[in-house]
Parts: sequence; C-alpha cells; structure tokens
Amino acid sequence: MTSLRPFTCNDLFKFNNVNFDSLTETYFLSFYTKHLGQWPEYFQLAESPNECITAYIMGKSEGEGAEWHGHVTALTVSSDYRRMGLGAKLMKYVEDISEKKRAYFMDLFVRQSNKVAINMYRNMGYIIYRTIPEYYCSNNPREDAHDMRKALSRDVKQQSIIPYANVYD
Repeated sequence: MTSLRPFTCNDLFKFNNVNFDSLTETYFLSFYTKHLGQWPEYFQLAESPNECITAYIMGKSEGEGAEWHGHVTALTVSSDYRRMGLGAKLMKYVEDISEKKRAYFMDLFVRQSNKVAINMYRNMGYIIYRTIPEYYCSNNPREDAHDMRKALSRDVKQQSIIPYANVYD
C-alpha cells in the first residue's frame, strides 16, 4: 500500500530509486528545485509504508489565452509498483489542479517506445496531438516523443485536441 503526499525539497535526495530508470528523463537538481519552487502544487509523490518513494509527478501550468494548460513535466513509477494505478492516480491529481486553475487542456511528452504509458494515457482520454522527432536526445539513438493532450472542462468544444499536422510527416 502506498500513500500520496506533497513532494518536498528533501525528497530530491531520496528519489533516485525511481528516477534512474531507462524510461525516466532525469534533469539537473536546479531544474527540479526551480520547478518545485515555482509550481509546488503540481508536485506529488507516492510513498510506501517504510517511506520509500514509489512514484512521483511534477508539472506546471503555462501558456496564454486558449493555450493556457497544465503540463506534466515528469511522471515516473518504480518498476516494483507499476500497473497498480499509481500513475493514473498521480495524473488525476495534476488534472484536478489544472481544472482549478481553469486550464483548457493537459499535455505531456512520452517516449514513442513507451507503449504501456501511451496506453495508460489513451485510457485516460489523451490523444496523440503531434510527434516531435528526436525529442529525447540523452539516449543513442535519439528517440521521438509523442505530444499527448487531453481537453479539460473549460475547452467545451475540445479545440485544443484537434491533432496538429506534423511538419515532419
């Protein structure tokens, strides 16, 4: 069993067990601290009874006008805790924050090869809005990303999820 709680600065020194896996994009410490300081409401983690971090999500809100949206910067779940609904629960948390901020949509980037995550997002109502060639460049070979979106309640006509015509297609 796990419990959810807000992510704190001290957690940056305890999350390596979930952060260093091949599906997680790892950032510099300054990146995490800047985002945590600017958008603390978008940071949440799941913790086991022995206080081991099992998953976390970090996000933000950005854009202007009809482009005002919530963005998932990172979502990762420890391999021992996958397929238990933690990812979906954390996504729901960030979607609820974005609804309160009156965002039009949610978006996120996911590795094209991460089929399990893509299916989870699709089951949650996300669509592939566009594909970004070689977005992930920390691996060799570089990997494309899917920019996935989900319209929120403010986007009544769901204009934000009309798929983008890829310039690279």
